[in-house]
Amino acid sequence: MWRNNLKKFALIGLMSVCFNATAGLEEGIEAANAGDFERALKEFQYLSDMNYAPGIYELAKLYEGGFGVIKNHRKAAELFQKAVKLGSADAMFSLAVMHEEGRGVKQDKQRAIELFTQAAKKNLAAAQFNLGVMYTNGDGVLKDYAVAMDWYEKAAASNYTLAMFNLALMYYEGLGVEKNIEKSFIWNTLAEYNGNRQAMKSRELDEQQLSPSQVEKAIEKANKLYWRIQEKTYFPGSKID
Repeated sequence: MWRNNLKKFALIGLMSVCFNATAGLEEGIEAANAGDFERALKEFQYLSDMNYAPGIYELAKLYEGGFGVIKNHRKAAELFQKAVKLGSADAMFSLAVMHEEGRGVKQDKQRAIELFTQAAKKNLAAAQFNLGVMYTNGDGVLKDYAVAMDWYEKAAASNYTLAMFNLALMYYEGLGVEKNIEKSFIWNTLAEYNGNRQAMKSRELDEQQLSPSQVEKAIEKANKLYWRIQEKTYFPGSKID
């Protein structure tokens, strides 16, 4: 009986620590958004000392941007790396960008790809989109339109607008997939729904190559797909109908 009670107390203690960390993180972010970087720095440093990944990530952002502290990319990279080891997808993405650009660390496209991939596998849409761009352009990897399409679609499934727009371009040009003006129209329409003005112009170009009945059907499919994405019932590779 004593051992069971001990386990319960340990669990309660762990829940308390997690609650306090989450509350501290929210307070720190609120302070940073209000421009109170002194308070934000205090909160994030405390969470970093607790080895709390989201707090470490936010602290790194302060050093990266020079908010409340002297800008220090090397320090930011070290903190991002610490958060990466704790499994932070956001830190993986940020550190990947630093390696891609050579800020605070040695420029290393291979390391950037590795980190983007780690974050993408945690379903971080921005990382999935960046991988799509890198595979499209052959930047740090061998150019592979099919792989790029796969990453764009994964990001689009999370309602990532730029990925939708790039998917439309891939279908329009027939890169990594058979040329399909209807699907170009559909993905441009979704990107347009999310406010992308370039997608609106591209969708108008698609429309010129479709008959009125084809446009009507494509709009119907786009609307259905839009709601599937909003309701998180669309998965990459699913049929668009």
